[in-house]
Amino acid sequence: MPSDGAIRVSRVLEDNEGEILAVWLKELSASGVRRDDLMKEGELHQQAQDFLRLTRQAVRDGGIDEINSRAWADVRDFLGDISRSRAAQGFSSSQTATFVFSFKKPLFASLRRQAGKDMDAFADDVWTANELIDKLGLHTTELFLKRREEIIARQQQDMLELSTPVVKLWEGVLALPMIGTLDSARTQVVMETLLQRIVETGAEIAIIDITGVPTVDTLVAQHLLKTVTAARLMGADCIISGIRPQIAQTIVHLGVNLGEVTTKATLADAFTLALQRGGFAIKKPQ
Repeated sequence: MPSDGAIRVSRVLEDNEGEILAVWLKELSASGVRRDDLMKEGELHQQAQDFLRLTRQAVRDGGIDEINSRAWADVRDFLGDISRSRAAQGFSSSQTATFVFSFKKPLFASLRRQAGKDMDAFADDVWTANELIDKLGLHTTELFLKRREEIIARQQQDMLELSTPVVKLWEGVLALPMIGTLDSARTQVVMETLLQRIVETGAEIAIIDITGVPTVDTLVAQHLLKTVTAARLMGADCIISGIRPQIAQTIVHLGVNLGEVTTKATLADAFTLALQRGGFAIKKPQ
C-alpha cells in the first residue's frame, strides 16, 4: 500500500500535470539538455510528457519505495530507451541524467503549494520525491553507461575488422596487410578473417605483410606463428613479408624460430614468389 507521502506526490502529479510539464520543459531548455544538432524540440517535449505520465501512474499504483517493482516496469523500460537512444546520438552521461534530475524543481514547487503552511508535510514530501528522482536518475545513468560501453566495444570490434582486410591478389593468392600493434584480441580477428577467406576463395597461398607493424616482440612472433599454423591446417601455405632489418635482428635476439616459415623483405617479393609457386611468372613486354 502506498505511503502517505506517495499518495500526496501522486495527487500533485495528477492535479498539476500540465503546469509541472511546462515548468520542466523550461528547465530542460535552460539546462542545455536538448542539443539542436542532436534532438528536435518536439522530441524532447514528447519524452518529458511520456515520462511524467508513466511516473504518475507508477506512483499511484506502486508507491515510490521500490522502483524495481512491477508497477515501475514501464518507467524503467522508458528510461532504458532514453539511455540507449541518447548514447547512440552522442549525448553525455550528465546530459542524459539531467533529463531526470531537472524534474525536481517543478515537482518541489507544486509540493510546496499543496502543503501550504504544513511545513512538516512539505519536508516529508520533498524527501520522498527527492529519493524517488535520485533513484530514477542513477538508474538512467547506469543504463546509459552500459549502452555506451556496448557502443564502444562494437566500434572497437569494427575497427579491428577494418584494420585486418584480406585482399585477393591473384587466383589462389591472398594478402593480409597488417598495420599497428598485434595483440591477442586482434590476432583472433586476423585468424578468423584469414581462415574464412581461405575457405571462400580456396586460396593455396596467403601473404601476411607486417610492414606496418611497428615492433615485433616474442608475443607478436607467437601470434604470427599461430596464424601461419591455422592457415596451414586449412590447406594454405603462408609467406610473411615486410621483415625489415630491425625486425629481423629483434627476432634473432628473441630466439624465435621462424625456420619453417617463408619470409620476404617486401610484399612485392612475396607476391613474386607466390606467383612462381602457382606456375606464373612476371615478364616485361618485348
